[in-house]
Amino acid sequence: MAPKRGCPYCPNTEEPEAVPLSTATAPATLAPADQLWSTSRDKAVRLRMEGSGPASETPVTIHQMFLETVGKYGDHPALVSKKGGQWVTLTWRQYYEQCRAAAKSFLKLGLERYHGVGILGFNSPEWFISDVGCIFAGGLGTGIYTTNTPEACQYVAASSEANILVVENQKQLEKILQVKDQLPHLKAIVQYKGELQQKAPFLYTWAEFMKLGEEVPDEQLNAVTDSLRANECCTLIFTSGTTGNPKGVMLSHDNLTWTAYTACSMVNVKYAEEVLVSYLPLSHVAAQLCDMWMATRLAMTTYFAEPDALKGSLVNTLKEARPTCFLGVPRVWEKMQEKMKAIGAKATPMRRTVAGWAKSIGLQYNYSVMNGENRVPWGFMLANNLVFKKVRESLGLDRCKLCFTGAAPITKETLEYFMSLNIPLLELYGMSESAGPHTISDSQSYRITSCGKLMPGCKTKLENPDEDGSGEVCFWGRHVFMGYLNMPDKTAEALDQDGWLHSGDLGRHDQNDFLYITGRIKELIITAGGENIPPVPIEDAVKAEVPIISNAMLIGDKLKFLSMLLTLKCVVDDNGEPTDELSHEALSFCQQHNVTATTVSEIIANKEPAIYKAIQEGMERANARATSNAQKIQKWVILERDFSATGGELGELFCFLPFGNVKCPHPTLVLRKYSLLIGHINTRLGARL
Repeated sequence: MAPKRGCPYCPNTEEPEAVPLSTATAPATLAPADQLWSTSRDKAVRLRMEGSGPASETPVTIHQMFLETVGKYGDHPALVSKKGGQWVTLTWRQYYEQCRAAAKSFLKLGLERYHGVGILGFNSPEWFISDVGCIFAGGLGTGIYTTNTPEACQYVAASSEANILVVENQKQLEKILQVKDQLPHLKAIVQYKGELQQKAPFLYTWAEFMKLGEEVPDEQLNAVTDSLRANECCTLIFTSGTTGNPKGVMLSHDNLTWTAYTACSMVNVKYAEEVLVSYLPLSHVAAQLCDMWMATRLAMTTYFAEPDALKGSLVNTLKEARPTCFLGVPRVWEKMQEKMKAIGAKATPMRRTVAGWAKSIGLQYNYSVMNGENRVPWGFMLANNLVFKKVRESLGLDRCKLCFTGAAPITKETLEYFMSLNIPLLELYGMSESAGPHTISDSQSYRITSCGKLMPGCKTKLENPDEDGSGEVCFWGRHVFMGYLNMPDKTAEALDQDGWLHSGDLGRHDQNDFLYITGRIKELIITAGGENIPPVPIEDAVKAEVPIISNAMLIGDKLKFLSMLLTLKCVVDDNGEPTDELSHEALSFCQQHNVTATTVSEIIANKEPAIYKAIQEGMERANARATSNAQKIQKWVILERDFSATGGELGELFCFLPFGNVKCPHPTLVLRKYSLLIGHINTRLGARL
């Protein structure tokens, strides 16, 4: 019997011998290319390959990576979804066969090479099959956010020159029908859930679509898959900003397959053993890389959540799937935290005492692990049995060995809360333009508030560092994107002459090479006195001093002194809208100060002396640590409503439903860029501003 061979990217894992399939699996040759970037859908790029190490690995296409997994783990569960209340499973071989069937149907419908297939709907096997099938057929997989307006859908579909659009249901179909006349490349629309409520020659149900390509010969599809090249575009990720149109990030086969391989090498995962839950928008690079491409590399089993996952049903799916890996954006972790705190507040005094003791033990232990000391404090096993295990089971995370957070900044408070429950949250950092991660934290290597360490085979450059070593974070590696579709000017802004990707983020490294994001270049405030002030540390300092504060936004550009706009922590409804009702944490803060108010409006209307005094004292403590008088806050005001994406205050966030969707490490960029609250500034802080 031949020995099992290990994966060069994933140490301590073993792969069985491949079972040969009929389609060729030899590495594809690369398409000729001289430049590291391109803005044309049909132009290849030169890969950032090295002579040795991870960056020297042989490039492969999506099809080759997929086929390799099918050959080794064909009978292992791949996709698990609920149909009529029952879990239905597709094995990796069945998944592959359905992707081929979809690819044939796309060819039958006239999908042209390098043209898009837009997918508009919640995560499902059909979403995966449409995306992979499109790539197999030589198209460009293009996710469209389900929250997009008809006009936004039209822009994405037109930019990708989509030949086919795949929509979830009637609601999403109606958006496309409103703009269909403005989509000259569109040939067909496929609806994958529910029956069509109207008939038209260009409309297909999922069942009709999957049968369309039955007569397309295998040889025809094989010719297409064999012609795919790893350095050509296969996926478009549209990043939505607050200014101008979204940019189509062109990702090559190699961007996705190499990044999936390399990310796997950094975390403790094993072939055909991992389980995850898909619920974050697949039109976003983080969810797509994790749920689809890393899952393909490792033959993971993916469970699909219900469409109302972020409105409360996610925990039910987690309890049934019991994932071994879980990616949550900060708001998901915050909602879990809020719910657990609310439950804890109703517990008996004895239970609260036990929980508080256990959490102190958990925090002590996890800080010890983080620092490499691995000291187990007295009482840890008891705390684990009494509290930690029960919390994990209640969240459906009892098997979860890797809990990731990324896509937006998360507070130290939330990180420490989960550390205290023995659920360390591991931060990731990256961009759509880097095919997802650039730095990754692992359970054996992380630092609180750090984004982790650089992926093997990649490079980081901190450009124009200040005296503290903080400079613009620039990326290099095979994960760096090809360019923005049809946007040479924007591409030139992102990629410099040497091919480095400029993130626009400010960061620094510690002595152990952990990366910390410290701000955003465009967020620097330049006062009337000419002093450059990074607002994020000041805002974070104030929030750390006053727990009732939700958001803090520093104002002072071209002004004589600094002022701050504050919002209070409140309950957020199912649509992500902030309400007037104070959150559990804010209520606790009020009770500690003998204030009976339960709403934001009460505190503002009465100018609650105890609350205003506590905030002022917190400001003074933060000011006492300011590096100069120019960095001290002179005035502040509480706003009636918290910031939100739906309210228009937030927007350039590398975040998810329903909170926004692009890359900014701080949630107040939009406010700083636009004077949305100029009325507040004038009327509440005084004319001197």
